[in-house]
Amino acid sequence: MLIIGIAGGTGSGKTTVVHQIMNELPETEVGIISQDSYYKETTNLSFDERALINFDHPRAIDFDLLVTHLKELKEGNYVEQPVYSFVTHNRTDDSIITHPRKVMIVEGILILAHPELRELFDVKIFVHADSDERLIRRLRRDIAERGRDMSEVLNRYQTTLKPMHQQFIEPTKAYADIIIPNDKYNTVAIDVVRAVINQRIL
Repeated sequence: MLIIGIAGGTGSGKTTVVHQIMNELPETEVGIISQDSYYKETTNLSFDERALINFDHPRAIDFDLLVTHLKELKEGNYVEQPVYSFVTHNRTDDSIITHPRKVMIVEGILILAHPELRELFDVKIFVHADSDERLIRRLRRDIAERGRDMSEVLNRYQTTLKPMHQQFIEPTKAYADIIIPNDKYNTVAIDVVRAVINQRIL
C-alpha cells in the first residue's frame, strides 16, 4: 500500500489537489482519509464549550486513532472511519467503512505535524497558497457549508487560524517531499505524483 500525505493551510486547496491527483486513476484502487474525520469526540462538553475548542491545534485531533486505522489498512483490514459534524462540533453516531486500497491519500492541515503519522507516509505533499487567498476560500466555505457568519469566521481566523498556521502548519513544509503551488502552474507537480501512483498500482 502506498500512503500519500497531503498537508497545507486551511483553504490552501488540498481537496482540489486530491481530486486532480485522483483524476484518471482507477477509483477502486485509491482511497481517501480526511484528518477532519478524526477530531476528538467531545460529547462530555456542551455545544458552547465545544465551540470554544481550538480545532487548529494538534491536540484537537485523535492522532492515535488515525495512526491505528492506517496501520490496520496496511495489514489488509477494513476500518470504521468516524464521521464528524462541523455544525455540532462533534462526531456523529455514523461511521464510514473504509477498505484497504493500493493507494491511500490522507489529507489535512496537521498531518505532517505528528511524527508517528508522518512516518507512515511514503510521499509527503504540502500545498502552498497565499494567505489572503486562503482566507477568502475559508470565508466562502464556512459561510456556505458550515453555517458560520462572516464575523465568526474572521474572529476565528485572527485568534486561532493564523497563529496556529504559523506555529504548527507552515513549519511542516520542511518535511514535504513535494511542494505544490495551488495555482495554474501546479500541473507538473500533479503529474509527478500521478506517475508515482501509477508505478505502484500497475
